Amino acid sequence: MALVSDDVAGDPIHGRRWIRRSLSSLENALNDCGHRLSRGTIRRWLSEANINLKSNVKRLTPKAHPARDTQFTYLQSQRQAFRLAGWPIISVDTKKKELVGPFYQDGQTWCDQPPQVYMHDFPTDALARAVPYGIYDERHRQGHMYVGLSADTAELAVDAIIDWWSHFGQSLFPDAPELLILADGGGSNGYRSRLWKQQLQSKLADAFDLSVTVCHYPPGASKWNPIEHRLFSEISKTWAGTPLTSIDLMLACIRDTKTTTGLTVRASLIDKTYDKGIKVSNQEMEGLAIQRHDTCPNWNYTLRPRKTGSNF
Repeated sequence: MALVSDDVAGDPIHGRRWIRRSLSSLENALNDCGHRLSRGTIRRWLSEANINLKSNVKRLTPKAHPARDTQFTYLQSQRQAFRLAGWPIISVDTKKKELVGPFYQDGQTWCDQPPQVYMHDFPTDALARAVPYGIYDERHRQGHMYVGLSADTAELAVDAIIDWWSHFGQSLFPDAPELLILADGGGSNGYRSRLWKQQLQSKLADAFDLSVTVCHYPPGASKWNPIEHRLFSEISKTWAGTPLTSIDLMLACIRDTKTTTGLTVRASLIDKTYDKGIKVSNQEMEGLAIQRHDTCPNWNYTLRPRKTGSNF
């Protein structure tokens, strides 16, 4: 054991230990010391010393952002205020991107023969790379998925929200002066994105004379965004074990998603091509009618409609 003492790692709480060297490496090291032992013998000795092969275990939690609890409390207060007022609340995010074609899907499905899929998930073999952007209406338990075929950008995110508001939101909330959007802190609808704010201002707030409040979840807290466990998880169950061999099949699986609690899901294809790397100038940012909240101002802000002839 002296030979491997420097390579032994372990768990001081439970007493488990493991080795950071391979059996072949240990065998060669023992041979160099004049001890000719087989790998089977080395494995048995290590096992008797309670040292075995171990994989990584995800149990550690990174240090939470200092404003995490403050943001969660404020976010809940905003949701409660909008509920009491009868105003719309939507949860938004991009679901995991999917390769369209005979690619492996986790899960199982009832069939007489298992579907045959590619051995490797090479993007070059895909018919398309789908970008599913979702909107979840808390009050009506309705999900809306907009499947893009190019880049996951702020333009795609805002175009999806505009389509939802035009076809569903306005009729469901005809007198609402304000919309609350719950979003993750990163990605196409991240709090750092200038384009996200600029698009919300010009395409939604100004175009529909609607105030738009956005509350972002703190870093590492995206799983608390309602869309993750109320919409995305249900869609994943629907197409579990089903290779998404075409866009039509993907949309059909999304539309077939239902729950006993009343969830219904609509799906639409967005075939517009979105460019990455669009810059928003400082002058454009200064022209936004954005009101940052006193609590966590980077994560909470409201975009007001700009009136013709105003200073904005």
